[in-house]
This record gives sequence, C-alpha cells and structure tokens, in this order.
Amino acid sequence: MKRLIIGISGASGAIYGVRLLQALHDVAEVETHLVISNAARQTLALETSLSLREVQALADVVHDARDIAASISSGSFKTLGMVILPCSIKTLSGIVNSYSDGLLIRAADVILKERRPLVLCVRETPLHLGHLRLMIQAAEMGVVIMPPVPAFYHLPKSVDDIIDQTVNRVIDQFDIALPVDLFTRWQDPN
Repeated sequence: MKRLIIGISGASGAIYGVRLLQALHDVAEVETHLVISNAARQTLALETSLSLREVQALADVVHDARDIAASISSGSFKTLGMVILPCSIKTLSGIVNSYSDGLLIRAADVILKERRPLVLCVRETPLHLGHLRLMIQAAEMGVVIMPPVPAFYHLPKSVDDIIDQTVNRVIDQFDIALPVDLFTRWQDPN
C-alpha cells in the first residue's frame, strides 16, 4: 500500500484539496492520510457546501491537526510524500522555518528530513517579496512549489475542469496513475 499525506490549510481554494481526495478515493493502491488545519475547517465552511465529516470521509485515515504523536509525525512511517493543497503563506512560513506547532507542519518537516517529495500548492496573490523569499527557501530545501495556476490548453468548459487539471497535475508529482485522467493532456497540434 502506498501512503500519501494530504494537508489542507486555511488558504482559499479548499475545493482543490477536496477534489484531490475525491480523485484518490477509489485508487485502491493509495492510502490517503488527511490533516486539516483549524483555519481550513473555517475555509471549507465558507467556500463549500460540504461538512467537515463529508470531507473527512473521503480519506482513508484522518489525523487531528493537534496530534503531534500521529503516525505521520514520524520518519519511520513510510509514505510517497505529502501535498498541501491549498497551502497558505502561514503554513509555508512554518515549514520553511521548521516551526512545527501542529501536525500539518510537523508532517511536512518529517517529509523534508526524510527526503520525500513535498508539494506545496501555495495559494496567495499578489505576492510580496517576503512570500517570494519563502518560496525560494522552500525550493532550496527540496520542496516543489506548485501554485494552482489554471491552464487553458485543455479547453476547460467549467470551473470544475480547471480544478481537475490542477489536481491531476498534483497527482502526477507522485507518479500515481488514475484509472482515467481528469483532463485531456497536451497533444502535439502538428
């Protein structure tokens, strides 16, 4: 069983994290471990019609954001890596500065020290110099910075199409194959 840690922080765009959980829900070989920050609980309520329980039900394992003794807080717990989607600037800052005040940042810190893939889908705009410096520091530490920037080559017809393209590209970062891609991949037009 391959394990993937999915974090949802308080940044706008909680639907991205929800859609990632939905896309991986029926992928039998992937066990999802979910951590939702306290701020993300509020964002989920503001931005979606889903209850916290409905979102948690999409994950194989749910970890309390306050439980720093959870399995995912140890390097001996083997995983494919971790994605935080969306990732707030506060979470980015905590990771870069190794300020593990809760499970979300502690799990990311473990992923980094174990040299496993960490993908941060930073969701903020516009960006000031402090934000950019944090992203540079994270990249220097080995983090993949992957903001949820919409693409249009697949000719999206809805917001869901835009979300699906980003989510599928995140899944690609962990070399996980979905039974059916969520978007039409780029084809050589010639």
